Amino acid sequence: MFNLWSNWVTGFGLGSTATQMITLTGEILIMLILCFATNFITRRIILVTLTRIIRRTKSTLDDAFLDRGVFTRLSHLAPGLVIYLVGPAAFVDTESMVSLCQRIGFAYLLLVLAMVASAFLNALVDIYRHTKVSRNRPIKGYMQVIKIVIYLAVGIAVLSALLGRSPVVMLSGLGAMTAVLMLIFKDSILGLVAGIQLAANDMLGLGDWIAMPKYGADGVVTDVTLTTIKVQNWDKTISTVPAYALISDAFVNWRGMEESGGRRIKRALNIDMNSIRFAGEDDLNRYRRWHLLADYIEGKEGEIVKWNVEHSVAADELFNGRRLTNIGTFRAYLEAYLRAHPLIHDEMTFLIRQLAPGEHGLPLEIYVFSRDQVWANYEALQADIFDHILAMISEFDLRVYQQPTGADFAALTAGATDGKPHGQ
Repeated sequence: MFNLWSNWVTGFGLGSTATQMITLTGEILIMLILCFATNFITRRIILVTLTRIIRRTKSTLDDAFLDRGVFTRLSHLAPGLVIYLVGPAAFVDTESMVSLCQRIGFAYLLLVLAMVASAFLNALVDIYRHTKVSRNRPIKGYMQVIKIVIYLAVGIAVLSALLGRSPVVMLSGLGAMTAVLMLIFKDSILGLVAGIQLAANDMLGLGDWIAMPKYGADGVVTDVTLTTIKVQNWDKTISTVPAYALISDAFVNWRGMEESGGRRIKRALNIDMNSIRFAGEDDLNRYRRWHLLADYIEGKEGEIVKWNVEHSVAADELFNGRRLTNIGTFRAYLEAYLRAHPLIHDEMTFLIRQLAPGEHGLPLEIYVFSRDQVWANYEALQADIFDHILAMISEFDLRVYQQPTGADFAALTAGATDGKPHGQ
């Protein structure tokens, strides 16, 4: 084809310079037409046929390569092969054009192969994400490191091909730029080291709930890359945290709670200490009618009577012996109530305890675990429990401590006014 074109142009009898220019222009146009033709054939015929075949297969692995454009990028190799293989035959009479075609074709092929490798690695990440181990061992950061290495190697090879220099010469020149490269890729290097430590120590995985107040992150990890960690917060905002910050700073991973099967309820109720007293006989008779306290009252009374008899405590001198209190009985009621609750985990830590009394009363803390870990259900369960506790506390003649409000002062003022009117 190229010889026919050259002979046809020569037959016009033009000058040598004009003949060479027209011949060269025509050869370049023929090369471009061949490139477009091969690209059209690979994309419109071969690629379309291959896509139909892949979509019909039962395996989903090939779909990942198709969706990531691996085969589409492979089709771009056709024009590069035309330039690299056909170019020397097209410009056989022009040595400089032969060399230029080979260098351009080689550089183009390298760039396309780098793009194919990048798409191939992305497809591998997609396939890996469907495995169980991917939750705790994300590999996206490592793939990004491989991409950087590939692009650096291809960049050096392309420059050496276009400039006609050996890659060794280019690499020796990079040695003097080591400090600059370290500065440019500082975040990538730190991210790589952080990614290795996070994976080796199983500190973070996709889907983990983490909290990092310093960076405003409190939500689920959605992406782990070479340099950043993306967290979708509970308000649906996205926080981006540097990967190395998870190593240098502290963060909370709630994965342990999710895997344990329970979610902690830890909340204290402040009791007004002025309402604490011994339980009288009428109180005990009332408590006996409650099925949650019946066994406790019977067992405790028997224990107290036995102790008082052994220590010769007279019936009318109970201040020298042991007696039940309303706060102790209330604590026993809470324990019985929560142990009977179907959503409270009875195989995990279960405490109803008193904390040190202070200026805000006596803190009575509930430290138990909910079986339901879903946030909304957990909060609803916690609210239901304390609704019941606040409603029941008056049955034990106890009061919840709270700071005086405006209504309290108004009631006191009104009482003082009614008792001693002004002007008398």
